[in-house]
Amino acid sequence: MLAALPVAVHVHHHFHGVAGGYVGLGAAALVSWAGVPGPGEAALVAAAILASRGRLDLLEVILVAWAGATLGGMGGWLVGLKGGRPVVTARGPFRRARMKTLERGERLYENHPTVAILFTPSWMAGIARLRWTRYLPANAVAALVWASAFALGAYLAGPPIVDVIDDVGLAGLLIVVAIVGGGAAFEAFRRRRE
Repeated sequence: MLAALPVAVHVHHHFHGVAGGYVGLGAAALVSWAGVPGPGEAALVAAAILASRGRLDLLEVILVAWAGATLGGMGGWLVGLKGGRPVVTARGPFRRARMKTLERGERLYENHPTVAILFTPSWMAGIARLRWTRYLPANAVAALVWASAFALGAYLAGPPIVDVIDDVGLAGLLIVVAIVGGGAAFEAFRRRRE
């Protein structure tokens, strides 16, 4: 009876949409939470917008992003634990400042692990020697908060933005980008002259 359970679950549940989208999302979340900035958020926002268009399932997007982020966070933590700490504590320039910063970081991770894990790269928790008994649950919670917040935000706000871009067209979008870029360049030039 129990041997047939995985088959029944597999037959009952299958991913909606393109499997490659989920694989790419999971990989991007994993890499992002391991410490490479950028790809996780972009992939999650894109997947959530696709879910709002009915091409992917929102719950599956959140679950895949959460799983990838959780695994990536564990990998980054291990890298920081095994390789990062010797680099930070090595003799050399600014060693005293590095050790003082390490002490402050260890206190932050010990007192507020979920907040620290959510706002810092995972390898920093390893460098701070946060115990796995505290890191793994906090990493899972932080990954779930991240996946849910970005996915739900993009799911709700993404389609209206995409519709505006579709209505304005490529030429309109380029005009808006040129106006904003020109304004920023003018302001930078003005400040430099002063």
